[in-house]
Amino acid sequence: MIVTLTPNTTLDLTVLIPKFELNKTIRASQSLYGMAGKPTDASWVLAELGIPSHALGFGAGSIAHKIEAMLHSRGITTDFVPVGGESRVNMVIVCEDGSGQSTITTSSLDVSDQHIDRLLARFEGAVRNASCVVMGGSLPENVPPSFYADAIRLAKAYAVPVIFDAGEPNLSAGLAACPDFIKPNEDELSGLVGERVTDMPSAYRAGQRILEQYGTSSIMTFGGEGALAVLPERAYHIPALKIEVVSAAGAGDAVLAGLAASIERGQPVEDGLRLGFAAATAVCLMAGTAQCRSADVEAFLPQIELIPYRL
Repeated sequence: MIVTLTPNTTLDLTVLIPKFELNKTIRASQSLYGMAGKPTDASWVLAELGIPSHALGFGAGSIAHKIEAMLHSRGITTDFVPVGGESRVNMVIVCEDGSGQSTITTSSLDVSDQHIDRLLARFEGAVRNASCVVMGGSLPENVPPSFYADAIRLAKAYAVPVIFDAGEPNLSAGLAACPDFIKPNEDELSGLVGERVTDMPSAYRAGQRILEQYGTSSIMTFGGEGALAVLPERAYHIPALKIEVVSAAGAGDAVLAGLAASIERGQPVEDGLRLGFAAATAVCLMAGTAQCRSADVEAFLPQIELIPYRL
């Protein structure tokens, strides 16, 4: 069973508008709720692919109940630790004129030390029977970045592979515990290395340093420029397919799902990369966060290229 760990449970409200204008009432052409939070997004995509998972995290209030109900509707089992406050609702604003999209996030969970201990205990119970773990995302206030290092070490104690996706300061804190994979985007990778990473050569050098220091493989994503995977003894450039993007929200999380699927099935990581980037492409065709159709994933799968990369 794939286990996903999302400390900051979230829903996304995606709003499609003609274009963004300040100081005006803007009428949306479409709005819809979707799953959010990197690992729960991965669970959402995995379910579309027919692969079960078990989702853990903190949750609060009616939004947490809605998140769990949505996950259950797809056959995803859950075990959320109730905390104070209210689980977040992010707003994803997508401009239909092609000018781009933005996400507005908030902080709302009230988490105590006792809640942290409770979640880690539940996580340890779940990870004993896990094939792999996907964890990451932002952390609620009062949850230190060391939470991720503690969770990764728990999984590693049971020899369970860990796929980790977060930004700073959580990324460097978790990386110190040597997860098997990280999946930073351009901004997250730049924050980790302390300088702007804007091209494949500099990303390759960063990935090599991470591999040498932590034994961690990096799958680094650059939007329309594609991705670079730095693995032990090999690296691949993965070009982005040319499609008309509706919304990219959750596309990177589909890559996490593909990697987890390959581990669950005992397949080479290359199979997971192909599946993950096919699913990421399929996500970009739909308005809701991490929404995709399995038929689209299957159609894109043979088009995903893994091109050996060397400096």
